[in-house]
Amino acid sequence: MTTATKIVFIAALILSIIIPFGYYLIGEKNKNRYKTAIGVNAFFFFGAFAIASIMLLGGPQVHAAEDAASQAAMATGLGYIAAALVTGLSCIGGGIAVASAASAALGAISEDSSVLGKSLIFVGLAEGVCLYGLIISFMILGSL
Repeated sequence: MTTATKIVFIAALILSIIIPFGYYLIGEKNKNRYKTAIGVNAFFFFGAFAIASIMLLGGPQVHAAEDAASQAAMATGLGYIAAALVTGLSCIGGGIAVASAASAALGAISEDSSVLGKSLIFVGLAEGVCLYGLIISFMILGSL
């Protein structure tokens, strides 16, 4: 990454932050200014992101040996990212499911204590989502 690329990238990010906030602070005092400010902010942010991506990926070509080594390193890095995402997202989903199932189970048990076994099954199924994600992440880490 050249110095000029870094300067353009930093300038684009700074402008993507300054312009929407300036519009928000100076703009009219109505309800639509929030939506407009968020839209302008998103436009400039993703525009700066696209320009930076084009500048970073449009660099000179590398030799075959360096390319193979960098692809192997990238595959390993993406494997670790995949394992982290599988574990994290499955635990977030399991947590949401357990929150819903456990609160409903507690409400049902407070009315009729004979439904304890049935409600624990649903809570256990929701926790199983986390375990499946953890197993898949171990499988991914084992293949690296």
